[in-house]
Amino acid sequence: MSMVKLTINGMPVEVPAGSTVLEAARAAGVRIPTLCYLKDINEIGACRMCLVEVKGARSLVTSCVHPAAEGMEVFTNTPAVQRSHKATLELLMSNHRKDCLSCPRSTDCELQALCREFGVDEYKYSREEIQPDIDDSAIHLIRDNSKCILCRRCVAVCAKNQFVGVIGPNDRGYDSHIGSAFDMPLGKTSCINCGQCIAVCPTGALTEKDDTHKVWAALADSSKHVVVGTAPSVRAQLGECFGMPIGTNVEGKMVTSLRRLGFDKVFDVDTTADLTIMEEGTEFLERLKNGGKLPMITSCSPGWVKFCETYYPDMIENLSSCKSPQGMFGALIRTYYAEKHGIDPKDIVIVSIMPCTAKKFEVSRTELSEGGLPDIDISLTTRELAGMIKKAGLMFKDLPDEDFDPFLGIASGAGHIFGATGGVMEAALRTLSEIVTGEECKPLDFHAVRGVEAIKEAEYDLAGTKVKVAVTSGLSNAAKLLDRVKSGEADYHFIEVMACPGGCVNGGGQPHQPADVRNFTDLRAERAKALYSEDAAMALRKSHENPVIQELYKEFLGEPGGHKAHELLHTHYVKRSIY
Repeated sequence: MSMVKLTINGMPVEVPAGSTVLEAARAAGVRIPTLCYLKDINEIGACRMCLVEVKGARSLVTSCVHPAAEGMEVFTNTPAVQRSHKATLELLMSNHRKDCLSCPRSTDCELQALCREFGVDEYKYSREEIQPDIDDSAIHLIRDNSKCILCRRCVAVCAKNQFVGVIGPNDRGYDSHIGSAFDMPLGKTSCINCGQCIAVCPTGALTEKDDTHKVWAALADSSKHVVVGTAPSVRAQLGECFGMPIGTNVEGKMVTSLRRLGFDKVFDVDTTADLTIMEEGTEFLERLKNGGKLPMITSCSPGWVKFCETYYPDMIENLSSCKSPQGMFGALIRTYYAEKHGIDPKDIVIVSIMPCTAKKFEVSRTELSEGGLPDIDISLTTRELAGMIKKAGLMFKDLPDEDFDPFLGIASGAGHIFGATGGVMEAALRTLSEIVTGEECKPLDFHAVRGVEAIKEAEYDLAGTKVKVAVTSGLSNAAKLLDRVKSGEADYHFIEVMACPGGCVNGGGQPHQPADVRNFTDLRAERAKALYSEDAAMALRKSHENPVIQELYKEFLGEPGGHKAHELLHTHYVKRSIY
């Protein structure tokens, strides 16, 4: 690899040719502030926060796009650079609504942090009160353009990572703002509710719709039995909201905090991830044996399902008819659990804690209900749960570790890895290989479908039948894969798709990490490690060996894919139009 040598603030550093000055500075242990830059996604040098001095240059240069060169001398903290940073921030604040004390992103806002760092006078260029400019038409988020700094991160991630591109810059000059085509309300567009725009927004311009007030009300209502279930990846990210290292598994403290918030029962949606494998695996084998629609594609990710319904409606029949683990969890609470404990289903409030803002859309789907009641009443993100824990005054890091309640509280390692891209496929392969061959699956780790690569492919022998599988995450990658399938260029039997790049561990409802972390740390891989480590340490690693699942089928559901299971655990999809 060709290398270049330069100095950063007098310190020598050697970096690969093609590196930017920003990357060279990082290698030298120097952080250069940024607001618009997202590596490989939004490299536009628009915010001007990353300006530095380069010896011999006529003016300050944008370090995020300026290539490092042999012998270059760079200075990142001169008086001129510091004046530039401060002036840029003060100009941004002149057109920014300043309600920091009540803003959902207060203390977690990249703009706020930089203003504090550089001693900004927020009123230097304007004391005019900026009015809210809110679009709350979407079911999953609120956009307030009075807090937008036009960094275009949201625009880039929506178009480049997620394909849909339903937002962009409208108008010009002082009137520039981010919006949909013709300033259409976001809720009227073909947005798939993934929340990736929220995850990368540096300010409070984009936030998830906070549904915690509904949960507080339910918890305070003595006539209601309030049940909560947490998704696989939440335990691997929740700790970040409390200053813990990325990828820390906080399952025990999470359970304790939920119990102390007042939930009557605390369950693990990983259990119904195991159930999903049983139903999905049975469905796949039936399609494979009887000439059903192939490739079969997973249906766990609601953002992906809505994307398929909207942009690839001709492939709806390829989707597994299985509900997501969230949907199956709610359906069982409304029926089996209610029956077993003599509770009227109408008196049960079912709350899910999810990594995903698209789950807020999923709970509204009429296709996901039981006896006229929704499978799930309220879906909260990981961030919303953290907010509740803080509001309740719980000292999260000091809490003891407790276990889930036993009913729907036992999951296999296969259920845990659902939160990482490739996890659903690997969980399915562990079970399918044993069901088909009748032999113990060794080894249990299917490394070919792990990792954060755009598209992963593998072929496995199931008792003489060659089964070709593919895994992808991020909807731009999904679109490429589906186009290859439609054109006949690629031929698969089974495909896993997750809407968010890297899977649920990188979901739109996960803890915010500033661009300074996102640009130099692979959040997807670091967070996934916690799930794979938990799986590796477990004795129970296969969905079909989960005793809770075995009991469910014996006592209530009958056989996998049977009439009752299909009635409760499966659904259908609808074709949607673009705009």
